[in-house]
Amino acid sequence: MTRLLQPTLAGVVTALVGFASSFAVVLAGLRAVGADQRQATSGLLALCLANGVVAIWLGLRQRVPITIAWSTPGAALLVATGAVEGGFPAAVGAFAVCGLLITAAGLFPVLGRLIAAIPTPIAGAMLAGVLLNLCVAPVRALGEVPLMAGPVVLAWALLSRFARKWAIPGALLVAVVAIALTGPGLGAVDVRPVVELTVPSWSFSAMVSVAFPLFLVTMASQNVPGMAVLAQYGYRPPLRGILVGTGLASALGALLGGHAVNLAAITAALTAGPDADPDPGRRWIASVTAGVSMIALGVGSGLATALVLLSPPVLIEAVAGLALIGALVSALASALAEPERREAAVVTFVVTASGLTLIGIGAAFWGLVAGGLMTLLHARRRVPSPAAPSTPPDPPGSSLSASPASSGSPGSSVPS
Repeated sequence: MTRLLQPTLAGVVTALVGFASSFAVVLAGLRAVGADQRQATSGLLALCLANGVVAIWLGLRQRVPITIAWSTPGAALLVATGAVEGGFPAAVGAFAVCGLLITAAGLFPVLGRLIAAIPTPIAGAMLAGVLLNLCVAPVRALGEVPLMAGPVVLAWALLSRFARKWAIPGALLVAVVAIALTGPGLGAVDVRPVVELTVPSWSFSAMVSVAFPLFLVTMASQNVPGMAVLAQYGYRPPLRGILVGTGLASALGALLGGHAVNLAAITAALTAGPDADPDPGRRWIASVTAGVSMIALGVGSGLATALVLLSPPVLIEAVAGLALIGALVSALASALAEPERREAAVVTFVVTASGLTLIGIGAAFWGLVAGGLMTLLHARRRVPSPAAPSTPPDPPGSSLSASPASSGSPGSSVPS
């Protein structure tokens, strides 16, 4: 029994950190694309259920600590996108299509290779542009509600120095205390979990503004780094089964309002590392426990939504922004890593961050288009070589290539 205690506790902590660190981002994203209170509560519950079921299934089947999370960068994308043509049913249709695209990436590797062909700086710049608006929310909150936001930001700053993985849960706890002291209380709010079926509708602008960018950021910012974290600890599970499982779960969860689930990137280290269990062959117990715990946390989705409704909107956005600071750092580092592509990356970032909506299509898509065009325009421009004049030229037909370093360190992104 004592041998089960360490991985079980690691799984519970993983679920608590993942849920508390980013549920505010999820609710903000769902509300931004048109969900009402019941639909947002149902969406959060659907994500918890999909997360838990897939984690339990993959962990028991493969005996590998495969931790599943919702797409936090995807939720931030929804905040940046805002209302879509056709309302929340059109957004739900886009969520379902995103899930099917993830499934297709598992069934047809060529689709995954097409995503991998997008230059890393362009993908990183698009994500940074998506995250920027939320990441400045703590600054806005300090100006609008300083007495509430000040303690939240201070708690985050201190915990990020001394107990990093608890920085966002700690900041959230301070925000809850501030809401309890200044708000009307939970007496008038229904905190029960909600299951609300939304019949999807299909809109071209929603497909282009939501489905494709959501698929892209979920693959590039969650699934790829998630596999890198697992590989860092010596695990190499087949990606096909993970993509098919998370894709189908995302498509089904979309009908209840959830946007997407995927491999965890940062909280993966909590279950795959030695802190979960000294024996690598037993760490899958931690990921399965995390799945069970996430389902249990889904029962509290009504309470989580109620806290958001009772607080000043900018305060919850501030907590979400603090949760995404690490992801913004990682995205900017990726965007600026290659000197020859920096201009294209900055163009992508600026267009995406602008919030531009053109012919009903959101800024994330146009940022990707602008960055791609800049990349093609400057494709033939050569960067002068720093080699000495005596160095002979490369023989005809030879080429030099550099592969960008993967960013899978646990401190480089948002807990998810």
